[in-house]
Amino acid sequence: MAEEETYLISSLGESQAMEKEEGKEENFFSSPRGKIISATVAVVVIVLGVFSGKLLAKPGEQEAKTATSGVAAGEEIKRGMEFGLPDAEKTFKDNAIGVLKEGGIDGEGTHHLEREGGPSQNVYLTSSTVDLSQLTGRKIQVWGETFASQKAGWFMDVVKVKVLE
Repeated sequence: MAEEETYLISSLGESQAMEKEEGKEENFFSSPRGKIISATVAVVVIVLGVFSGKLLAKPGEQEAKTATSGVAAGEEIKRGMEFGLPDAEKTFKDNAIGVLKEGGIDGEGTHHLEREGGPSQNVYLTSSTVDLSQLTGRKIQVWGETFASQKAGWFMDVVKVKVLE
């Protein structure tokens, strides 16, 4: 009886060695069932990543609207309308009021606010949040962050605009 068990064990070892040599050993991930499970796990991980990103995102970052997207085609921009990041006045303490004009100063800014006191009181503006060109010629209030500049006395990146007139 001991010889039979030895024979079975040794023949089992020989057959496994033969399979390895012939390359017929099947890996779990290369089997059809393994491929299905791997694909399912990948899809679940991607879906969970997308949903967790949406849940963890700050609400204000997704709700920003530009002047052109906030106004329907043919609709007139009216007094009191606001564009840009909601609640920006809480985060960005710099603000200014004036009439928006096109043009910066020596390459700094795309627009400027004309304020009382003459050209020395102008605020030169740029914005990636609000399309300022839609508001040219209007009296507005802007909120944003002041940056150092070479030519402009006051250079601001605008994140929110309120139409005053």
